[in-house]
Amino acid sequence: MWITAKAPSLAEFEEMAQETFGKLPEEFRALCEGVIIRVDDFPTDEVMEELGAQTEFDLLGLFQGIGLPQRSSQDIAPMPNMIWLYRRPILDYWSENDETLGHIVSHVLIHEIGHHFGLSDDDMEAIEAQVAD
Repeated sequence: MWITAKAPSLAEFEEMAQETFGKLPEEFRALCEGVIIRVDDFPTDEVMEELGAQTEFDLLGLFQGIGLPQRSSQDIAPMPNMIWLYRRPILDYWSENDETLGHIVSHVLIHEIGHHFGLSDDDMEAIEAQVAD
C-alpha cells in the first residue's frame, strides 16, 4: 500500500479543507461568510518575516484579516478575511506525529477560524470535538 501512496496535491488538500469546513456546525459556518480558505505549499517570505518564523515549516496555518470582534461599522471596505493552510508544513507535522492527516487539517482550520471569531483555545477545542475525521 505505501509503495504507491502519494502526498495529497494542493487541489486535494484544498478539497480536504473544504470537506472539513462543511462538517463544522452550521451556526459556525454562517459566521464565516466571506472568509476565503486557501492552501499553499509554504507561507510567503513576508508572512514569515512578519511573524518571526525561523523556517518555512514553522507555520501550519494563518488567519489574515480583521476578526469579527475587531470589526466596526466605520470600517472602509476591508480586504476579505483569509485562512491559509500550508500543505508542506502540515505534511511534515503529520509525518512526525501519531495523528491522522484529516485530524491535523481539521485542527489547523478550526484554530485559524477561531482567530476570525476571537475564540479562546477552549472554545476551539469544543468546536473541534464536534468534527469527525
